[in-house]
Amino acid sequence: MKIYKKTADLQKELQLLKKEGKTIGLVPTMGALHSGHLSLVNKCVAENDICVVSVFVNPTQFNNQNDLEKYPRTLDNDVKLLESVNCSIVFAPTVDQIYPEPDTRVFDFGQLDKVMEGKFRPGHFNGVAQVVSRLFDIVKPNRAYFGEKDFQQLAIIREMVKKYSIPVEIVGCPIVREADGMALSSRNMRLSANERGKAVLISQTLLKSCNFVPEKSVSELKQWVIDQINSEPILEVEYFDIVDGNTMQSINSWDDTDYPVGCITVYCGEEVRLIDNIKYLKK
Repeated sequence: MKIYKKTADLQKELQLLKKEGKTIGLVPTMGALHSGHLSLVNKCVAENDICVVSVFVNPTQFNNQNDLEKYPRTLDNDVKLLESVNCSIVFAPTVDQIYPEPDTRVFDFGQLDKVMEGKFRPGHFNGVAQVVSRLFDIVKPNRAYFGEKDFQQLAIIREMVKKYSIPVEIVGCPIVREADGMALSSRNMRLSANERGKAVLISQTLLKSCNFVPEKSVSELKQWVIDQINSEPILEVEYFDIVDGNTMQSINSWDDTDYPVGCITVYCGEEVRLIDNIKYLKK
């Protein structure tokens, strides 16, 4: 496994590999890797000749400076994990390698980025689009792999690729959960043992909510989920919405879409912000 910190060095290596006819897969990450990330890497390794994993905490997608500063950075451990799953190349650039000049691009995703995460984290998805498009430009992968835990982000990246005619196949991969159902996240590292024990209520509640579709109305189910989670004093729902899984727009009735998805963000304690989602099957 090779590790590159400079864009020019990585590109030189990739150009040689492409001349040999090798296919390139990319897994963009912000590091602090866990089994969820490794599931993406495993799929990338299986489907491409070369697997490139980027490890870069992107400053432009944080609208909270404190969150950026506290985001876990564990590069040495990340490298060991990636070596264990046959990753070919790690790209661990500094900010000036990704953004040699300030990135002032503004992307237009219509209504996709105006709701949920986009509403509560202004500018977040523009920052995501900046860094992902830069990585696509640097690596020029055949395929790129993203987890469905960041459900809205995946929809926006698909839209970006389509709208700006970027020649890369986007592969979405299922959420990986711990044994008790908690969605794996780098932010889980910041939870105390007590917080971690309480946070599982998020995934438990989402799973239970599936039993009430379509008996409860959309609005009733939304309120039920919020009330269940907020009943635990350490948890506070920032938003829970049930949306069309393609457009990310709220639905009012189960008849509004064939692809209803419940998307949630919850604060655990004062600082740790956890996201999850669940796909509803209409009986």
